[in-house]
Amino acid sequence: MYSFEPNEEQQMLVDAVGKYANNDLRPAAHAAEESRELLKKLVSKGWEIGLLQASIPEAYGGFGERSAVTGALAVEEMAFGDLAGALAVMTPSLFATPILLAGSEEQKQEYLPKVIEGDWVPYTAALIEYAFDFDANDLRTIARPDGSDYVLSGEKAFVPYAKNAEAILVYANMDGVTQGFIVPKGAAGLSVSDEREMLMSLNALPMYRVNLDNVKVSASNRLGGASGHNFDLVLASMRIASASAALGVAKASLEYATAYAKEREAFGVKIAQKQAIAFMLAEMATEIEAIRLLTWEAAWMLDTGSEEAVKQSYLAFTGAADMVMMVTDRGVQILGGHGYIREHPVEMWMRNGRGFAMLTGLAIV
Repeated sequence: MYSFEPNEEQQMLVDAVGKYANNDLRPAAHAAEESRELLKKLVSKGWEIGLLQASIPEAYGGFGERSAVTGALAVEEMAFGDLAGALAVMTPSLFATPILLAGSEEQKQEYLPKVIEGDWVPYTAALIEYAFDFDANDLRTIARPDGSDYVLSGEKAFVPYAKNAEAILVYANMDGVTQGFIVPKGAAGLSVSDEREMLMSLNALPMYRVNLDNVKVSASNRLGGASGHNFDLVLASMRIASASAALGVAKASLEYATAYAKEREAFGVKIAQKQAIAFMLAEMATEIEAIRLLTWEAAWMLDTGSEEAVKQSYLAFTGAADMVMMVTDRGVQILGGHGYIREHPVEMWMRNGRGFAMLTGLAIV
């Protein structure tokens, strides 16, 4: 079983991410959400911490080895600062990590150094589709063989930084199996909407619709090469990342609501002493701890190659989506009328929490 004590390297990375989340992301979060813009220097500073670089072996330009557990710890810390900022910093991971997990040796050699050796560059991925019954294992975007090439057709939603992406890893249905295809910038038939997505939250993160009109890619651009890849492991990594990010948002709401309840007085006593408030805070903390353990276990299973990792990651993700909505809603309730105004961040965290049910594919560890 995974040790509950991070090793020295893990702790150093998590501490660096935590300082960035608290000192840089959190102070800028409100203004970024309102202005719908994340400052480039803010994203670059998060990139310089080297979260992705630390998970890429030296052979491909990195300086470490991938660990889903380390990624889960770091993603929670970063999302604690601001979810939109965290997703922005991690956007190149959407492209690089699946290649590391499932790409061919040629793909790793060609693409991984390009992504990580320099400044933050918008490499991204497209998984989510506009469908009320969206299922990552039953996509409507289709890939069909065309001689030695593949042709992609369909529409994708919520693709971060798609407008200026150097390449997009597009997931499509190929004979009933989800497969990834590397689509380079400027590919014929690839078009990105001019207008950004208008959402309830995450407005600081630029996301776009992407249309694929018979986009032709070579066989060498199929993730994993001619034999393809096991999408289950990629999806499990996405779900663990999403669960970890949900934990960060929930923890932020709990800490803020707790501090408020200890300061706010009603009828001569701190509201934290009111049984109804105390019970809410206790339930919030309990749910966070339960989902954190489930998420860590899923990450540990992924690292150790357990056959149960796919199932466990699904349980962690679905549990986290429910947990973060409950916790952030309670955070607003505890602040009363103050919870409904934008001067306090709990209302933004609640809007962020609502999005986790559809966020698979926006983060990966």
